[in-house]
Amino acid sequence: MNNLINFKQDLKQHVNFALSEDIGEGDITAALIPEDAQAQATVITREDGILCGQDWFNESFLQIDPDIKINWLINDGDRITSNQTLCTLTGNARSILTGERTALNFLQTLSATATKANQYAHNIADLNTRILDTRKTIPGLRLAQKYAVQCGGCVNHRIGLFDAILIKENHIMASGSIANAVKIAKKTKSNVLIEVEVENLDQLSEALEAGVKRILLDNMGISTLIQAVEINDLRAELEASGGITLKNIRQVAQTGVDYISIGTLTKDIQSLDLSMRLQFN
Repeated sequence: MNNLINFKQDLKQHVNFALSEDIGEGDITAALIPEDAQAQATVITREDGILCGQDWFNESFLQIDPDIKINWLINDGDRITSNQTLCTLTGNARSILTGERTALNFLQTLSATATKANQYAHNIADLNTRILDTRKTIPGLRLAQKYAVQCGGCVNHRIGLFDAILIKENHIMASGSIANAVKIAKKTKSNVLIEVEVENLDQLSEALEAGVKRILLDNMGISTLIQAVEINDLRAELEASGGITLKNIRQVAQTGVDYISIGTLTKDIQSLDLSMRLQFN
């Protein structure tokens, strides 16, 4: 797991890109408002969820107008309820309107990710199994969504292709066998997590014989997962993946696997419904 990663290291760059994408050569609609007009704004949520993305929201306005004042009433990771006020803003009316969409886009997307993660985490909160995210993230928002997953109560898998080795079917085929793939991996990068994906119990035994410390059990049914846990006998960490939903995650966790990885935490999200209301001074 990568809890020490700085998930906000690319925040300024991504906010700058998002603002440039939206504003281009200038906000020609905001020019309808008097240049010196001041306003107060309130951001509310229209549905329940978990808040995430305050720093991205703040940075959006900071890059447009550092004089805008933002007062948050709650924090990232907090549960929010429909019609609840999340924050207030005061400052130049043009600046607030120009930054509104970009700031809300970040906030509602990351809150949606945190909310979905929390739904899964809540379902097995009393069990020892931990839920992992995957690399199935929105392009450009990898670190931000990984942060949101943590806010929702789940755990990060590898960040990318650079910080852990996950040997899958094609890697095994190219290497000739699980044992050979693991041998090459250890020679190539011995100081990172080496995980092997297996599709049946025979491959599980091969991986265990190769000394693998984390094994991904791909698309296995409940009865097969139970057998896998018995065969493993605590020799390696077991991660279940594939076809896991809110309806069956508890049953999967009860088999005794250590982890469950779920791509839907970051790829199948629906933005939280947030709204900004303005009052002009």
